Amino acid sequence: MSIVENKTSYPWHDSKEHDRNHVWHAFGPVKGDTWMVEQAEGTYVTDVDGNRYLDAMSGLWCVNAGYGHERIAKKVYEQMIQLSYYPMTAAHIPGAQLADKLNELLGAPYRIFYANSGSEANETAFKMARQYHFLKGNSTKFKIISRYRAYHGNTLGALAATGQQQRKYGYEPLMPGFIHVHPPDPYRDHAENDLEAYGEKMARDLEKTILWEGPETVAAMIMEPIITGGGVLIPPANYMPLVSAICRKYDILLISDEVINGFGRTGKNFAFQHSHVVPDFVTMAKGITSAYLPLSAIAVRHDIYDVFAEAEGEYARFRHVNTFGGHPVSCAAALENLAIFDELDLVQRSAEMGVVLMNHLQALKSLPVVGDIRGLGLLAGIELVADRDTREPLSLDLMNKIVAFCKNSGIIIGKNGDTVAGLNNVITLAPPLITTEEQLITIVSTLKSAIESIL
Repeated sequence: MSIVENKTSYPWHDSKEHDRNHVWHAFGPVKGDTWMVEQAEGTYVTDVDGNRYLDAMSGLWCVNAGYGHERIAKKVYEQMIQLSYYPMTAAHIPGAQLADKLNELLGAPYRIFYANSGSEANETAFKMARQYHFLKGNSTKFKIISRYRAYHGNTLGALAATGQQQRKYGYEPLMPGFIHVHPPDPYRDHAENDLEAYGEKMARDLEKTILWEGPETVAAMIMEPIITGGGVLIPPANYMPLVSAICRKYDILLISDEVINGFGRTGKNFAFQHSHVVPDFVTMAKGITSAYLPLSAIAVRHDIYDVFAEAEGEYARFRHVNTFGGHPVSCAAALENLAIFDELDLVQRSAEMGVVLMNHLQALKSLPVVGDIRGLGLLAGIELVADRDTREPLSLDLMNKIVAFCKNSGIIIGKNGDTVAGLNNVITLAPPLITTEEQLITIVSTLKSAIESIL
């Protein structure tokens, strides 16, 4: 691990004490000191002790353009001076320009509604879907279908859609009306040798669930094109088009959750574009600003928006507002972030470097605990097993040791933690889209050494 000069101008030891005494961290409480970061640049973060780490997870799957772009900070400053805030009950220039840019990336005409986070974006889409059917005279259509192992957010509705039992335990009962189906998982279902037939089977199972529930009760289906935090589960190529066709058949709205999948992560602007479908809603966050500021958006197909626009009556309009959704400063940050995407051709770069990453990851196949390696663009999952024949998942204790080894070696990797009991055995990689081949080699070689350390 390389050590850099500590440039802190204040007593960071006091900050550690303040943190220990006053901050409640995500997935906490924790015992002892929490790792405290101080600065970041490019693909690296540096802690208060001067230790520098290559971030192979883009923070929380979100710093797609990399850390420390001064030009984004300057745009944020300029926007704060010009218009520091006004709610989206009115219009402002950055919000209008960003909506136009998002439509360009989506490749189809959508109306854009802004929020603050991925959880809120999905919650908003659920409300829109239910009210759309209500306005169409189909008030019995209220159920939302999602998939086990998928994550859609931490608010009560988004958590109800989430298919990860360990994240729900202790918080139930959640919102009613959410139905889960089996996710495509070719490795666990032993379907690697006939993916097309497997994709058809998964689609038939979905249709069977719809028929059992009653199509007249189902409002929408939400899906990540690739399940990310649940284990980087990549479906067969024919799966999403078949799902889209089934949704059309039964007047069910399709929500593509692109919160992680979007903005170049899989080598396309949005992951649904690999399947050539047109979702009814597209929810997005994270990479929209590369996490420089909070922002999310819900893209709504124009004909759905028109139902709201043309409806009459006291309860016809979409009665939903939040204080910071579409904040002009966040929209300005997003516009500059996406300008960097264009100038550096980061989406195409993700596609190309994703091939490089997968090629280097093949070196792990010689290790007996590596059961499956899967990825698309700069998104990869390495499933670790205690036994290749039975595919018994590797223990959580050993998974934690691998992650710790990498961090102690100066590389931050991830794993699918707190998802489904017994299946938290997938190492996850989602480096910034600016990551070089040399850095990818370092990530893979360090991961290989980490796995070898437990054998």
